[in-house]
Amino acid sequence: MPNRICYRTERTLSIHTIFTRRRESFYWLAILFTFALGTAAGDLLAERLSLGYGVSLLLFGGLIVLVCMARFGFRIDPVACFWAAYVLTRPFGASLGDLLSQPRDAGGLGLGTTATSGMFLASIVVLVAYLTFTKTDVDAELT
Repeated sequence: MPNRICYRTERTLSIHTIFTRRRESFYWLAILFTFALGTAAGDLLAERLSLGYGVSLLLFGGLIVLVCMARFGFRIDPVACFWAAYVLTRPFGASLGDLLSQPRDAGGLGLGTTATSGMFLASIVVLVAYLTFTKTDVDAELT
């Protein structure tokens, strides 16, 4: 819903054009919706439908792979593919976090929330450092 209103108002959904306060507001609204709905989707599949955290993780991961295949194999619009993959990353992350942190008797690996949070934090620090130093994420046209 926020993306539809954003497109109607701004005529773009590209993250490369977030230069105004209104566009940034639309972006943060989309994040709020995807976090809330994505977490709920991951929990719905894993817990309510009793698929388990591993199956949910594989399902959302497979959907992300399909989006990548659509983008690079079939040249589907990059903005649409970005937002599709972005929406899927939240339930994917929630399923992964639950798989790692939940007790074994609940279907998890039993690492606990502190260890899981530490692993996620370390991964984020490593990835941000890598992108900061290599600048592989910088589009030459935008610099």
